[in-house]
This record gives sequence, structure tokens and C-alpha cells, in this order.
Amino acid sequence: MYSVSLTKLIEKMNLENCTPDIDTDEVQITQTDVNRPALQLAGFFDYFDSNRIQVIGNVELTYMKKMAPDHGANMFRRIFEYRIPCIVFCRGLEVDESLIALAKEYGIPILKTERSTSSFMAEVIRWLNVELAPRISIHGVLVDVYGEGLLIMGESGIGKSEAALELIKRGHRLVSDDVVEIKKVSDDTLIGTAPDITRHFIELRGIGIIDVKTLFGVESVKDTQSINLVIKLEEWNKSEEYDRLGLEEQYTEFLGNKVVCHSIPIRPGRNLAVICESAAVNYRQKKMGYNAARELYNRVTNNLMNK
Repeated sequence: MYSVSLTKLIEKMNLENCTPDIDTDEVQITQTDVNRPALQLAGFFDYFDSNRIQVIGNVELTYMKKMAPDHGANMFRRIFEYRIPCIVFCRGLEVDESLIALAKEYGIPILKTERSTSSFMAEVIRWLNVELAPRISIHGVLVDVYGEGLLIMGESGIGKSEAALELIKRGHRLVSDDVVEIKKVSDDTLIGTAPDITRHFIELRGIGIIDVKTLFGVESVKDTQSINLVIKLEEWNKSEEYDRLGLEEQYTEFLGNKVVCHSIPIRPGRNLAVICESAAVNYRQKKMGYNAARELYNRVTNNLMNK
């Protein structure tokens, strides 16, 4: 199971820490969902998911103010006994000093944000879905070509990095070379990024390491990119049958998600950058509803029927 420290969440969401004496580095968040503990404040603790971030908004705070003072203290004490990761007060709501003292007693961080409750919850869930997503690392090169995430795969030395460098010179952006970390953020979306240690670098055999960001500028690199299309480079084999029309899409699978895949045979003289660009544009065109292979097939069929 993946986790993210509460300290990272505080920095990302720019939260105010009302209990700075509690070490937030030790608090690990493992759930992508959050919880508004309205039912718990009313005393109903069945099915209470204590591993989630607990969020307090106007509704919860107004309810507590209408209850007897000891009722609120008792309910928060019961919530804290579940060892929740933290409580976040939204809309800049004031936190009672007695509650802060109780939180310190149990070692539960209390945080504040000026954001509205719904806005904060949506942003936290979106961010945690990425941070806690299932992930794998694969050997390949990821490039943003016309807004489409193009993952170039193949055996070592086949020309992946050279193709990526040519694409960069043609105005496209490098995401990762050699190792691509893939996260499954939803059943439809895979996000690729580079390991911190190799980010913005390309290895070219015979030359060495190239810093793409320094050589070509910040517009030539990108930190993350959805993976839309896979190009598999392979040595030309004259006995192999290669797809000539592309009527039927081929797929490869990462973390249970299918991605359109093209196998490209490599021979001397083939311009891989142009081929990759054409594949990206053709994929983009198919998403917009136009399939060139299907159009040609229909023309040929109609021509034969009219004879």
C-alpha cells in the first residue's frame, strides 16, 4: 500500500497547522477519500472510516455550537480515540483552544484552510488519487507530441533516445528518458513521469548524458504527461507480417489499462521522428472521429460495388 506524509499534504495545500508541536512527518495518509464527520459528531460511529482525512465545515461547526459544550468535547474525544490522520477546518473557521489542547493530548494534528469545504475536498481527493495511485516503472521514453503522450519502447540501443531528441528539436517536449514511472490514476488514465534523479536528462550512446532543459530551454521538457499511445520499435524482419492498413487497433496493457500500440519496424533511413509525429496526429484524428484507414476501405468497397 502506498502512502504520503501529512507534511507533504500541508505544503501542497498550503494548510495552516494549529498543532505545530505534533510531528506531521510521522503521519502517513493511505486513503484517497476524505470524510465529513457529521454523523460521528452526532454519536453514530458504525462504519466510521478512521483512516481518512476528517474535514470540518460550516455545517459540522454550527451543529457543535448548538450542542452542550461537553457534548462536543466528548464526540471529538471519541473521534481522536480512532487515531485519525488529522482534522482540517475549512473556510478559515476558528478552532477552539480546548479542542487544540485535546488534539495535542491525543497527538492528532489540526489544520486550517481558507478554501470552501467542497473545493478543498475535491482538490485533496484529486491530488491523493495521483499520489497514492498504483505504479510501475518501465524501460522506455515518454514524449509529449502535439499534446498526446507518446511512449516509445524497444530494446536497448534501437534508437528510442535518438528519436526523442529529434522530436525535441522539432518542438515537442521530453517527459522521461530510459525509465518511465507510470501511475494509474483512474480506469481510463495513466500518468507518466520521470524519476527525480534522471529528470530532464537523455543518454545518447557515443556522446553521453545530455541535459535537455539546459540545451533546449524549459519549453522542451515536461514533468508529467498522460500516456495515450505506445510506439514499439523493433528490428526489421522480412519474414514478419506488418500491419499495412491499421483497420484494427492493437493494444498493450499497463496496470490493467489498455493503450493503443503500434509496432514500427526499424530499417536504416527511416525517419523515426516523422513517423512518431504522424502516429500522434493520426491518433488525435481518430479521437475526433476520422479514421483514414476506414475511409480508404469504404472508398475501395464503394468503387468495387459500383463496377
